[in-house]
Amino acid sequence: MELSERKKQILRAVVENYIQTAEPVGSKAIVASAGLKVSSATIRNEMAELENLGFLEQPHTSAGRIPSPSGYRLYVNELMEEHRLTIQETQKINEALHLKIRQMDQVMTEAGKIVSQLTKYPTFALTTGTRKAVINRYDLLMVEQNAFIAVLMTDTQVVKNKLFRLPSEVSDTQLQLLGTLLNTSFTGKTLEELTPELMRVAAHAAGEAYGLISLVVSFAMEVLEELESSVVHTAGIPNLLAHPEYQSLEKAEPLMNYLSEMGDDIHLPVVQGKNVRIVIGPENVADELKNSSVIMASYDIGGGMQGVIGVVGPTRMDYADLAARLSYFAEGLSRMFGKGEIPPPTGEDPEDL
Repeated sequence: MELSERKKQILRAVVENYIQTAEPVGSKAIVASAGLKVSSATIRNEMAELENLGFLEQPHTSAGRIPSPSGYRLYVNELMEEHRLTIQETQKINEALHLKIRQMDQVMTEAGKIVSQLTKYPTFALTTGTRKAVINRYDLLMVEQNAFIAVLMTDTQVVKNKLFRLPSEVSDTQLQLLGTLLNTSFTGKTLEELTPELMRVAAHAAGEAYGLISLVVSFAMEVLEELESSVVHTAGIPNLLAHPEYQSLEKAEPLMNYLSEMGDDIHLPVVQGKNVRIVIGPENVADELKNSSVIMASYDIGGGMQGVIGVVGPTRMDYADLAARLSYFAEGLSRMFGKGEIPPPTGEDPEDL
């Protein structure tokens, strides 16, 4: 059913009032904020019809109403105006993007922390895609006569290292030869390709040499397996408690536990052709999120991989503002990965608002 323009104005006013106050919205508040030249009685009738249509709910016997998940969805799809960030907001995000982040897991962790600070909501970050990581380089560093450190660098600039202690001594010459063999035979290969190559080398290597090779290659396989798994990084979970909806421990605890133990089941594909997706209340798959909303933005990492950064909060979130912040931040991350740039300021000067 197509709503009349007046009903749409009233629904927009209810949503935006409720976002600001967290209190049921009555007809007097609508008269004051929506600019409609009709009586309170007319607005009450329209609100009753919106409730019958499933766009509003009446939480208790008061005259005020709150948006339903369907009301939020209509608001997001049709009524929400695009929020333009101010110059101050874009500068704050750009300053955060200047962090000298190199490793992928650092990007995920730090991006989540930054967004949580910017939005005051819990955040999650993860990578998606089908790209297979490979080892680009092995460096072996002597520590003692029976110990060395293996340093591995992947094609995504992730660097991992591990200390190996051996039952017998190893010489500098042996370590150099081992490094040469590893960089000749075990670089540029995916996780699935390393095992056959290790078996091929085993047929030609002496027992002691093969033992050293298998130690380092097994470590490389652990690194690649970790990179290819969907690890979710979360931040700012205690921020939930600052919102009225979660000040009851009974309501907050299940969601906080879920976020703390979040796995890759949080992943919801971003709508094709868009870099922001909003999932409202019952639209979420996980039961713990049925009374909350999730706003996600995707960004390009390169090589067929994408990152996803998202916030979780009450359905009474300021969707326009948060979507704008996440979109701008994600655009900045895409530029950082692609060209080492940050997006130019596109907001409005605060003095002009």
